Amino acid sequence: MSEQKERKYPIEPRAPAVLTVDVGGSHVKAVLNGVDERRRFASGHELTAEQMVSGVLEQTADWDYVGVSVGIPAPVVDGRVAREPVNLGDGWVGFDFGAAFGKPTKVINDAAMQALGSYEGGRMLFLGLGTGLGTTLVFDDVIAPMELGHLPFRKATFEDYVGEAALERAGHKRWRKAVLETIDHFFAALLPEYVVLGGGNARELGELPPNCRLGHNEDAFLGGFRLWVPAG
Repeated sequence: MSEQKERKYPIEPRAPAVLTVDVGGSHVKAVLNGVDERRRFASGHELTAEQMVSGVLEQTADWDYVGVSVGIPAPVVDGRVAREPVNLGDGWVGFDFGAAFGKPTKVINDAAMQALGSYEGGRMLFLGLGTGLGTTLVFDDVIAPMELGHLPFRKATFEDYVGEAALERAGHKRWRKAVLETIDHFFAALLPEYVVLGGGNARELGELPPNCRLGHNEDAFLGGFRLWVPAG
C-alpha cells in the first residue's frame, strides 16, 4: 500500500533517480528521488534481508530508478553489513543487495544515512535517539559512522541510558538528564561545530542545549540520494 501526502519528502536535484530504502525496526520505508510519495510495509524482529528486498520490489514495482540506497540499523563496513541487526531477523551479513535488487546498490548504516541528509557543512555530530543510539560524524563531506553508544557510561553504556528502553524504564526526567550528559561528553571529545539530534525520541528532549538542532526522519531519504552525488 502506498501513502500520498502533502509534500514533505526531500528531493536532491543533483542526484539521479535513486530509490532510498530506510529499514527500521517497525517499518521499511522507500522514497524515489523526485517523487512526492512514500511506500512502506511492516518489518519486525523476524524480517530477513531477502524478505526486505522482496517487499521493497513489490511495493515499488511501478517505479523506475537507476540505483538503490539502503540504510540498515547495523554496522556497515565497506558497503557490507558487518553484524546482524539487533531488532530484525537474520541473513543481513554477507547478503548481496545489488544482486537482489538488480541495480547498483549502496548500503550504509541508517544513522549515517540520516546524518548525511542533515548535514549543512563543517564538522557535524549526529546522534540518533531511537531504539538505541546512532552516532555519526560528518566532517567536510566525509562520513564517519561510529558506534559510540556502546562505550562505557556510568554503570553500563551510553545506549543503556539514552535508548528507548531507558526512557520507558527511568522516565522522562532521568532519561533527558542522561541524554544531555551524553551530548556534553561527545561534544567535548569530538569538538563538532554543531550537533543534530534525530531519531524517534529526539523531540522528547524539549529545550535543546546550545549548538544543537533537531533533525527530521525524512532527512534519511535525502542522505540516500546524496550518496549518489559526485564529490564536489
